Amino acid sequence: MTLDTLATPVFLQDRLDHWAKERPDENAVICGDVNYTWAQWRPRILALTEALRRAAIRRGDRILTFDMNHMAIVELTFAAAALGAGTVVGNFRLAPGQLAYILEDSTPKIVFYGAEFQGVLQAAAAESETKPPRTVAIGGENDEYEPFLAGGAQAPEGMEAAENSEGGNGVVREEIDPNDTVLVVYTSGSTGRPKGVELTHTSVNAHSVMANEGFRMVPGDVNMVGMPMFHVGGSCYLQVGIYAGASTIYLRDPSGPSLMKAIAQGARFAFLVPAVIHAVLGAGEQAAAAFSSLKKIAYGSSPMPLPLLAKTLKTWPDTELAHVFGMTELSGIASMLQDTDHRNPPRPEVLQSVGRALPGLEIRIAEPFTHEVLPAGVNGEIQVRGRLTMRGYLNRPEDTANAFTADGFLCSGDIGHMDEDGYLYMVDRLKDMIISGGENVYCPEVENVLMAHPDVNEGIVMGVPHPKWVETVKAVVVRNEGSTVGEADLIAFCRERLAHYQCPTSVDFVEELPRNATGKILKRDLREPYWRGHDRNI
Repeated sequence: MTLDTLATPVFLQDRLDHWAKERPDENAVICGDVNYTWAQWRPRILALTEALRRAAIRRGDRILTFDMNHMAIVELTFAAAALGAGTVVGNFRLAPGQLAYILEDSTPKIVFYGAEFQGVLQAAAAESETKPPRTVAIGGENDEYEPFLAGGAQAPEGMEAAENSEGGNGVVREEIDPNDTVLVVYTSGSTGRPKGVELTHTSVNAHSVMANEGFRMVPGDVNMVGMPMFHVGGSCYLQVGIYAGASTIYLRDPSGPSLMKAIAQGARFAFLVPAVIHAVLGAGEQAAAAFSSLKKIAYGSSPMPLPLLAKTLKTWPDTELAHVFGMTELSGIASMLQDTDHRNPPRPEVLQSVGRALPGLEIRIAEPFTHEVLPAGVNGEIQVRGRLTMRGYLNRPEDTANAFTADGFLCSGDIGHMDEDGYLYMVDRLKDMIISGGENVYCPEVENVLMAHPDVNEGIVMGVPHPKWVETVKAVVVRNEGSTVGEADLIAFCRERLAHYQCPTSVDFVEELPRNATGKILKRDLREPYWRGHDRNI
């Protein structure tokens, strides 16, 4: 079986049906101590589909999962999708008030929650203004999930069991549409309340097809999924492997020991954030040697500083690297910088790009407000058109309309430019760009210089209020162990390499930078104290 012979799936469960027929005895998924072949996994999901149907889940409904990575989240996503329903994957790190908002906004019919998070769910339900939905506990001493699933395999008298219906889902297929929502993934809410991004059968499947043109996974490969499922780097990256027929090692918690175990089990593909790569390379020769057995590492969600990239290329000469750019509204990734461009770039600056558009996608650079298309080399908003774009924002028709141009391009909110060869350069977030004295300052350009200083372990820059220039550049730095480098030294270092207006005017030193669950640095948390009481919406 090769990639060229794979049909484009219409519904999310098409690949499960295909591989259960073509490769029934091969491993489909491993999660902890649980291991299912394709032939074993498909009947579970069919039974779960029937259990949801009996629980009155219908087309257009939503269920919600609230747990760390667990097999149940993946199974429920497939099962609900077969009914035309969507799965809201809640961030298990949410505080009760935040979860209460998502419960009210998404109105799920059933909440499936990890037993250890019962207290958070109860507190959220107490804060919610809507009636708490039915709940089903996953795991723990009083697990309710497995009995719930098993109930779907027991057909009522006079009815066929779920696995014996036409194709396992023939009746259901007539009632759903490829544009039905299958996933609702809430954005981080860096400004205002989080928005629920609706992804469909069509968008998720299109992403799997397009992304695997770059990953090139085939049956027999083993894919490691460590990102949380409330992030498209987890939920949609997992779907890429399933589309390709690769076995999936699905990690509940991407800790160092879990990653090492997955590699020992045969994982050869992985998607990691630069912070994890940084940690692995800093963990010693044994950890670095273990990761060298990976065939391909894709990295994204945040930029990789050039010094770290150089160390990565040197440490793992036989592992393919792929830098990806994407966002929730695109079901995952939209561009990829392949290994050949990492190791033999046509020009040195290509290493700072996020690659070229995936096959079947259109990417353009446009003026953010007029949407006038800009020429090569000019910074503007990155806009994307293709079948992997979201259906819209849940309950937000105005925001949905504003997210798309009249000719169907999704407005990413990211600033960048494209060169003559189609390489895309991500410069900054539109909302994070610093405007100091009328001059635009793009944070990554300054951060790359900052990270080149030998005493800097990590560093970011942000805009803070200034009485004359409106805002000015501040750096927040984690020193290398044992370093005593000072503010004046770092400012002088930057002034030798950047225009004066781009350089930090102050430097804060911290032990570590705050991050969210996906490894992204929480710049908003760092900025908030400085902008408190100001009119600007950070």
